[in-house]
Amino acid sequence: MVSLILVGIIIFSIILFVYSLVSHRIESSMITAPMIFVAIGMLVSPEGFDIIPLGADNELILVFAEIALVLILFSDAARIDVSTLKGNRNFPSRLLGIGLPLTIFLGAVIAILFFTDLSLPEAALIGVILSPTDAGLGQVIVNSPKVPARIRQALNVESGLNDGGAIPFFAFFLVLSAAEEAHIPASQWVIFALEQIGYGVLVGLIVGLVGAYLVNKAIDRGLMRGRYQWIGFLALAVISYVTAIAVGGSGFIAAFVGGLATTLTAGGIGESIIEFTSTWGEVFSLVVFFVFGMIAASLLSGVTAAIIVYAVLSLTLIRILPVALSLIKTGLKPNSILFIGWFGPRGLASIVLLLITLNEAPDLPGLQTIAVAVSTTVLISVFAHGISANPAITWYAKKIASLPSDASELKEVVESPTRMQVTVRD
Repeated sequence: MVSLILVGIIIFSIILFVYSLVSHRIESSMITAPMIFVAIGMLVSPEGFDIIPLGADNELILVFAEIALVLILFSDAARIDVSTLKGNRNFPSRLLGIGLPLTIFLGAVIAILFFTDLSLPEAALIGVILSPTDAGLGQVIVNSPKVPARIRQALNVESGLNDGGAIPFFAFFLVLSAAEEAHIPASQWVIFALEQIGYGVLVGLIVGLVGAYLVNKAIDRGLMRGRYQWIGFLALAVISYVTAIAVGGSGFIAAFVGGLATTLTAGGIGESIIEFTSTWGEVFSLVVFFVFGMIAASLLSGVTAAIIVYAVLSLTLIRILPVALSLIKTGLKPNSILFIGWFGPRGLASIVLLLITLNEAPDLPGLQTIAVAVSTTVLISVFAHGISANPAITWYAKKIASLPSDASELKEVVESPTRMQVTVRD
C-alpha cells in the first residue's frame, strides 16, 4: 500500500508541476484545474490504466480531504466581512438564509421521489451533501470585471459561507441515518447531534477570538511579521478542528466558526490570513479532485437514468428555484437570477462530505445510491460549469449592457476578496 501511495504522490506532483508551468494560459481557456485533475484521476484508476488501485475508504485519502476542507472553511470564513451580510436586501444573506435551506429541502424531496430505496435521513443526506457551491470551479466568474460587482459578490460570499452553513445539517442527518440503521433511540442521536454542533461552535468561537486577539497583539508589538502570520492562522485552523473533535464536537463546524470569529477581532486579520492558508487549501483541494476522479470512475457502472436525471435536476431546478425564491423583490432581472442560479457548481465540499459518509457510515443501506448520485452530480458539474463559464460571461455581459445605470445589478458594493486576491498586513 505504501508503494501505491508513493506512486500516487509522484503522479500528482508531476501533474501539479506541469499544470503550474502553463496555468496562466489554461486559466484563460475553458479548461480548469479541477477538470484536469479529475480526468487524470479517472485515467490512473483501476477502471482506467489501473496505475493506482486506491479505494475511497483509504484513511490517507480521507485525511487529505479533511485537511483541504478545514483550510478552505477557515480561510473562506475569515475572508468575509460580516458587515457585508447585513440588510434584508443583501443578496448573500438571502442566498444563505433562504436559498441554502430550500436547496437542501428540495434536494431531499426529489431524492426520495427518485430513489425509493432510500430512507428519509439518507435522502436528506444527498440534499445536504449537494447543497454547498464551489466558487473554485467558476473562479473566472468571481474575478471577471465583465460581471457586475454585486453579482460577483453574491456568488463569492455565498460559496465562501454555504459549505459552513451546510455542515450542521450534514452532521445532524449523518447521525440520524446511522442511528436509524443501528436502531439507536431518538433521544440519544438528537443529543449527540446537538453536541456535535454545539461543541463545534463553542470551540470555534474560543479559538478564533483568542487566536486572532493574540495575533493582533503580536503584530502590534512587532513580535510577528510576514509569513508567520499565515503560519499562525494555518495553526488556528488545525487547532479548531482537532480540539472540537477531542471534546466531542464537529471539527468542520469549529473550523468554519473559528475563521468567522477572527473577523470579529479588530485589526484587519482577514488580509493576513488568506494567502498561506488558502494556497495550501488549494493544493489539498486538487489532491481531492485527483482522488475524486479515481472514485468517480469506480462508480460509473452504477449510473442509471434516474441518477443522471437527478444530477441534472440538482444542477438546475434544485439550485435555480431556491435562488429565484430567495431573490424575490430584490429588483434583479430574470437573466441575472438565471446566471446566479446556474453558477452554483458542486465541488470540493460535496466530495469531502461524501468521503466522510463513506468512511463513517459504511453500513447505510442506501450508501451506494448516495455515492453514485453525488459523484455523478459533481462530475457533471466540474465539466459543465468549467466549460460554460466564459461563454456565460459573454452572454451575461451583453444582457447587462442594456440595463439602466440605476439597475439593482449595478449598485456598488464592498467586495470581499476571492482566494486569488490577498495581501499581507505589515
